[in-house]
Amino acid sequence: MTVEQNVLQQHSQKHQQTLLNQLREVTGTTDVQLLQQALQVSNGDLAEAVAFLTEKNAKVPQQDEATYYQTAQITNDRYISVGSQADTNVIDLTGDDKDDLQRAIALSLEESSRAFRETGITDEEQAISRVLEASIAENKASLKRTHTEVWSDSPNPHDRKRLENCPVGLKNVGNTCWFSAVIQSLFNLLEFQRLVLHYSPPARMQDLPRNQKEHRNLPFMQELRRLFSLLVGSKRKYVDPSRAVEILKDAFKSSESQQQDVSEFTHKLLDWLEDAFQIKAEEDREGEKPKNPMVELFYGRFLAVGVLEGKKFENTEMFGQYPLQVNGFKDLHECLEAAMIEGEIESLHSAENSAKSGQEHWFTELPPVLTFELSRFEFNQALGRPEKIHNKLEFPSMLYMDRYMDRNRDVTRIKREEIRRLKEHLTVLQQRLERYLSYGSGPKRFPLADVLQYAMEFASSKPVCTSPVEDFDTTAPPGGTTAQAPPAASAGEQPDAAEGSGAGPQAQQRVHKPFTQSRVPPDLPMHPAPRHITDEELRVLEGCLHRWRSEVENDTRDLQASISRIHRTIELMYSDKSMMQVPYRLHAVLVHEGQANAGHYWAYIYDPHHRRWMKYNDISVTKSSWEELVRDSFGGYRNASAYCLMYIDDKKPFLIEEDFDKETGQMLNGLDKLPPDLKDYVEADNKLFEKEMEDWDALQARKLQQEKLALAAAAANVAVQPMNTEPCPTDDTAPQQDPEYMEQQSPSGDSKHLQEETERAISKAAAEHDEKSPEVLLNTAMKVEYTRLLRLAQEDTPPERDYRLQHIIVYFIQNQAPKKILERTLLMQFADRNLGFDERCKNIMKVARAKLELVKPDEVNMEEYEMWHQDYRNFRETTVFLLIGLEMFLKKSYVEALMYLIYAYQYNRVLLAKGPYRGHNEDLIGHYRRECLLRLNEHAAALFETGEENEVNNGLSIMNELVVACIPLLLVDEMEEKDMVAVEDMRNRWCSYLGQEMEPNLQEKLTDFLPKLLDCSSEIKSFPDPPKLPSYSTLELCERYSRVMTLLTQNRTPADGR
Repeated sequence: MTVEQNVLQQHSQKHQQTLLNQLREVTGTTDVQLLQQALQVSNGDLAEAVAFLTEKNAKVPQQDEATYYQTAQITNDRYISVGSQADTNVIDLTGDDKDDLQRAIALSLEESSRAFRETGITDEEQAISRVLEASIAENKASLKRTHTEVWSDSPNPHDRKRLENCPVGLKNVGNTCWFSAVIQSLFNLLEFQRLVLHYSPPARMQDLPRNQKEHRNLPFMQELRRLFSLLVGSKRKYVDPSRAVEILKDAFKSSESQQQDVSEFTHKLLDWLEDAFQIKAEEDREGEKPKNPMVELFYGRFLAVGVLEGKKFENTEMFGQYPLQVNGFKDLHECLEAAMIEGEIESLHSAENSAKSGQEHWFTELPPVLTFELSRFEFNQALGRPEKIHNKLEFPSMLYMDRYMDRNRDVTRIKREEIRRLKEHLTVLQQRLERYLSYGSGPKRFPLADVLQYAMEFASSKPVCTSPVEDFDTTAPPGGTTAQAPPAASAGEQPDAAEGSGAGPQAQQRVHKPFTQSRVPPDLPMHPAPRHITDEELRVLEGCLHRWRSEVENDTRDLQASISRIHRTIELMYSDKSMMQVPYRLHAVLVHEGQANAGHYWAYIYDPHHRRWMKYNDISVTKSSWEELVRDSFGGYRNASAYCLMYIDDKKPFLIEEDFDKETGQMLNGLDKLPPDLKDYVEADNKLFEKEMEDWDALQARKLQQEKLALAAAAANVAVQPMNTEPCPTDDTAPQQDPEYMEQQSPSGDSKHLQEETERAISKAAAEHDEKSPEVLLNTAMKVEYTRLLRLAQEDTPPERDYRLQHIIVYFIQNQAPKKILERTLLMQFADRNLGFDERCKNIMKVARAKLELVKPDEVNMEEYEMWHQDYRNFRETTVFLLIGLEMFLKKSYVEALMYLIYAYQYNRVLLAKGPYRGHNEDLIGHYRRECLLRLNEHAAALFETGEENEVNNGLSIMNELVVACIPLLLVDEMEEKDMVAVEDMRNRWCSYLGQEMEPNLQEKLTDFLPKLLDCSSEIKSFPDPPKLPSYSTLELCERYSRVMTLLTQNRTPADGR
């Protein structure tokens, strides 16, 4: 089996396992044989496999998260879309063409319908189901890509070191982003933070807990105190909340893998904290009614005033998190207004009793921390599952609650009645305005002012005395040409011709021929016009139309002004000072991204001391802004929206005030804020972390020293003679001296190549489009170029033709780079200032540069963009190392080839760690690295066998400085059996001399050398800096790579140990 076949087989096995894992996750089926059967029946199509399993268990789909979505998956065929049968089903969606999008949707529906054909669900339900499932799958896949850092720590502790004064994050220990979002929101309430940190367990906690609550709540309280203390004073960038999470998990009946609902968790958390503080309060205040700080902080009261079957009632109720419906409302005040009134309440305001029932809620006491639950989920009865509501809902940073207070009941009712009256009037005015803006009785309607303007333009057009079809010769032969016409009149004959009748030969020559004449004759009217109209008629008509249009425009402006005034009046209804006495400032916004059954949570929390918003996303804590919060929290734009709002009383600064030292008056920071027991706990953890960093630094120092020692030996290879069986020219001893490798590309080498491809795409776009505007041509040209590159990326190529070297987009497509990265990179290609010299290319370049300037920073992650481009630069650099190494190998310059191949292998391994198509064939590079060492070993042994002093020394020098130094590289990965066999072959070659007779001096040298060769340590010695690489243009690099790979393909033998 060849090297390439080995790689393909390994990748096929990995892909098969990936599909099994996805299928198990989607369907919940754990039977491996059944999963494999489903994949076999569906030929690897995930959607059909899901359908097979669901149909096997029931006649309707049971899973909420099907994985049918069109995304690129690299398989043995390099690039095949999941859910499609052939590459012809891949549709380019990178452009602005809506037809492509429609075709993609149609293809998706066609593919998906097979899986649901026997379910009995209607087409409409299938369409809705398909959209939701695709979104869920996309969200879940994106979460797995985006948050991989959550599941494993960086081995380098310095990467996990906290920056000075930066808040500490929380590690996601398995779908616990809900925990992180809520805990961080509460921790940043400094009053709550103080209560938790200074909580002292009841004295009886030393004994066995009296009941289940104490058994559960008190240990959780201890873990929460420790977690908060680490968030205060840890030197780590993020901390692990596993202990607290483990205790919490017992409170939920759902499995550990499910993501918990934020509101459910917050309710449970506050209940537990309330119980824990209640135990302490009862112990501290025996005989008195204890005050629970959790209740005082998070709970308020409202008065329910209503009528039930004609009888009035008033009840006072306590509330914690106040639930609000989102669907049907545009902002938070509308949600609150709807939540405060239930049912028919007219009888509340009248002296007469009626049989109607309803109630109003009026807050009598608001908590310092006011939390609103935004109900963004509803159950779809038709589909039998929950759905998320993505509607936009605005909320203010400062919320005035006066209108909802019981003490303002009478004023609020008056204002509500006034608002109701204004809205009725507003509806009438909007209906009137609509009649002006959408005039007509048919399906297509236009603004009335425009209709009158069009009529005026028609009436004032130049009259035409003939029918629009009379000028054309209907007797002309097929093909659009007229009978033979006389020659055109000379300049001197033109006046006479002008005086002739319109039916003369000259008139025939001026007939517009739509198929043979490329431009419109100047005398052909561009617009329809009246046949006959007198000056008097035109004067009267223009006067009427002008007057009517002015009247319509004035009416429209008056209506719009009245509507604006009413809107403004409604907005300012509660803006008087008497209704702005209960201010609540937004403290935290908990955001959910995804669908009803899958998603990710994070929090935006306001930092009042630095007057900025911070984003808490598991281990990541970053500066943010109100604009980013609005984009992610209001909803309506994508799958992210606010799920919970936390407001704090702006008149109670103690909620967010820092602690101060009572003696010095200085603000307490870090460990100074902690009680003694927690201070000792954090200091101990910090010492462990510092020890971890010290151990890491010591380990890296040892590795660095070892690498320097090992590669220092290899640096002396310049003094060693060439390792051919025949003498090699001096030029080949070092690639730096070979002009062939020092060839420098011209500054515009790559640019010229890209320009030619870009201009070719522009020319093709121009040929396809009648519309010649630069923006249209740019979009079409980008689509043409992307289609070409996509075809290259999908092509199954031999080793000597790697299209990734030709264009960065091919590399990005094969490695599934984000769409935004692809789009910006392609746009950069068309924004090249050197693009062409004709006006068309220059205009397209200007449009492309303008589009680049319009791209907002939040639309493209520039760090990610630069990372992808750096990866491609690393790929090109690795290719050059490999190319020069292989060229040297073919020249039998094994000493020089070895250094290049060693670095090619090491750099390539780093690339492949990110994905199978990030680098080159690892087995191929490993094979020639191994062959270099084997041949150097064989040559050194041959020199040793000569017995000549100089030859023997040269042979042992090769072994000590090159072969022995590189052997640990082959021993690092014990899974590489061929490398292990090669090392044994080299050792056996030298051990075979032990039983032979030889000169005493040779025996002494062999005795000194063998222990170094037989050292089983896999400790990697240090190598010198990599050789300086020449610069190659893209075309030159591709040609050299193709040439050397072709030669290797012709000459290569199976890559065994020898």
